[in-house]
Amino acid sequence: MNSIKVIKRSISAGAFGVTMLATKAFAQSTTVDNGVKSITPVGTSTNTLQQYIQIVINVLLGTIGVVAVIMLIIGGFRYVLSQGDEKATKGAKDTILFAIVGIVVAILAFAIVNFVIGSIGGTSSV
Repeated sequence: MNSIKVIKRSISAGAFGVTMLATKAFAQSTTVDNGVKSITPVGTSTNTLQQYIQIVINVLLGTIGVVAVIMLIIGGFRYVLSQGDEKATKGAKDTILFAIVGIVVAILAFAIVNFVIGSIGGTSSV
């Protein structure tokens, strides 16, 4: 029962992280008087269509990455709680493997998207 609470807290923390990522992605930081930074929403600045597409894709890829990390954690819990049962251990190992593949795919997709959009003429957000 205690492990379910830990998993729920991990998922809640992941959702909070996705929210913070989206907030950061959809806001631009501009420097005003005396070096103080001001956050302005994306809709109020002059962004191009490329920048909007890049922001949306980066948020989606970030969300995929967060979900993959959460699945990695869940797979670890499943592995620890399998208690030597071969079927449960195999399922946990598969979850961990697929989560790692998901993380790698999300990182590569992020790099490819930013490279392509940067080479088209937009600016990279990295």
